[in-house]
Amino acid sequence: MPGVVAITSSGALLLIEVGGVLILLALLARLAARTGFSPIPLYLLAGLVTGAIAPRDLDATTVEIGTQIAVILLLFMLGLEYVVDDVVTSLRSSYVAGVLDAALNFPPGFLAGLAMGWDWLPALVLGGVTYISSSSIIAKVLDDLGRLGNSETPGMLAVLVLEDLVMAPYLPFVAILLAGGTVLESLAWAAGACALAAVALTLARHHGPSLSRGLSHPKSEVVLLSIMGLLLIAGGVAELLRVSGGVIAFLVGLSISGSIAQRARELLAPLRDLFAALFFMSFGFMVDETAILGVLGAALALWAITSLTKVVTGWIAVRATSGVAGRLRAGTALVARGEFSIVIAGLAVTAGGVDRRLAPLAAVYVLLTAVTAPLLTRYAGSLALRVSRGGHAAEPAEPPG
Repeated sequence: MPGVVAITSSGALLLIEVGGVLILLALLARLAARTGFSPIPLYLLAGLVTGAIAPRDLDATTVEIGTQIAVILLLFMLGLEYVVDDVVTSLRSSYVAGVLDAALNFPPGFLAGLAMGWDWLPALVLGGVTYISSSSIIAKVLDDLGRLGNSETPGMLAVLVLEDLVMAPYLPFVAILLAGGTVLESLAWAAGACALAAVALTLARHHGPSLSRGLSHPKSEVVLLSIMGLLLIAGGVAELLRVSGGVIAFLVGLSISGSIAQRARELLAPLRDLFAALFFMSFGFMVDETAILGVLGAALALWAITSLTKVVTGWIAVRATSGVAGRLRAGTALVARGEFSIVIAGLAVTAGGVDRRLAPLAAVYVLLTAVTAPLLTRYAGSLALRVSRGGHAAEPAEPPG
């Protein structure tokens, strides 16, 4: 037929392969929903298994673009969950907990990298992997367990917000170094990223309602296209300036409020889930599975150490508002690492020139934390009850599950 483009056999096979991948991810998402856990570990495992049995011939540009869109959507949707005034208040009231969080959870990864004989730059990357908790996994666990209204939740979310904002200077700093830049260049870009984040936060606070009104429209199609266009432009400009497009997307999410925020959640949640699933699977696909056994011991050691340090972080962050059970719930929830840890490791792997063990170590570490954190926080109430029996009375523990 005139005007109809015939698809080649290779193109048809590609469609079949992509369709098969999506069906596999759908089955894994069903399994995750049935068990009540995050699907991220399952997606990573699927990528690892697929990489072991299939040739690694992914187009680098396609993977990079898909990764950028996934990160932008993940952090934009996270920003929608916060109120900008609450974020500003958190920055003022929780900076001590934020500093403690970095002091306890960055050094284990950094020192482990040095102990494994790595240069200081990949060790710096590994420190970032162990530092930042997974906002998406934690938000899902809190929602699944009905704990979003708990007394410890605001303090825990304040720690997560501070971590996300720390990524504004950290990511460009590391990216410039990985690209062969000097420390002074990296510091300059990191300072610029901080300034840009501060400007974006100020605009979100003072002009957020105007942005929300500008995006609002009766037709969902207009809202969807407007928000996606804004996110991609903002993310692209940020990346040109060597600032994380994801962090800017997070600040855009903060700017949107009211009914348009709810519509944005409904319209973009399926897109976020689609790109995020492909992103996590593609990272697992790029990991050299033959190196996993060699890093398993290091991953287990980091998991044990940083699980404890995150519990301490959560305990101190909410000690003024919560009893023993709340402190343990906060600390155990923070154990989960996920999207940002994978983004940081993926940044290093894409740049090249780092130890080949970095990607498998990050993947196994994220798997361990993402699987165990929901279990730990689910049963934190029972553990708190045992603690209270050995000392002073604590708040009543929640039943497991």
